[in-house]
Amino acid sequence: MMRRSLSVALLCATAAAVLAGCSTGPRLVEGQVQSFSTLQAIPTPATYRIERLPSQQMPSFDPVMALAEQALGRAGLRRDDAAPKLLAQVGVQADLVPRADPFRPYGPYGYGPSPWGWGFGSWHGRGVGLYGGWGFYEPTPLHRRAVSIVLRDAATQAVVYETSAVHEDVWVSDPAVYGVLFDAALSGFPQPPQGPRLVRQSLAPMPAAVPGTVR
Repeated sequence: MMRRSLSVALLCATAAAVLAGCSTGPRLVEGQVQSFSTLQAIPTPATYRIERLPSQQMPSFDPVMALAEQALGRAGLRRDDAAPKLLAQVGVQADLVPRADPFRPYGPYGYGPSPWGWGFGSWHGRGVGLYGGWGFYEPTPLHRRAVSIVLRDAATQAVVYETSAVHEDVWVSDPAVYGVLFDAALSGFPQPPQGPRLVRQSLAPMPAAVPGTVR
């Protein structure tokens, strides 16, 4: 009995350690990235100005713009509203995507194995009750986060760089995900790889929640 108790205690301790490691370890964010560029090198001077769309004029969009500016800075560009070489346009999207279960090939909403359902039974008569079996189900949707950046030549208005990054996960995204996606979208700047690619980056926890962040 004592040996069994020790085994159970050891198993519980191991599981707790694993869970603790998972909760404190860095989270990897996978971004589906696609970029298009006509640049041969970083422009000189490497300056830009962000042009906000009418829907981005509200103060609640400021944290998103700050994350975009930090990513542009890490890519080698510097903000200069007075004398920009490039004009930057930033886009952000956040929505839910219905998810189909591959083990239940009936579409995102359909008939398949379900923990609970209605059924008929008899025990000295007929009746209706709950049972485990087949029924209608609704898989957990995916939280989709997407960013885009378009760079235009300030003198000619020609688009010289276009990039986007998309991340989908079953967990609600932390606001820092947008910053990671901006970095992923600008990976390889100014001459990124051709075609769609998968970029994995670590998500560092934010020191505090950013109020008014687009969710």
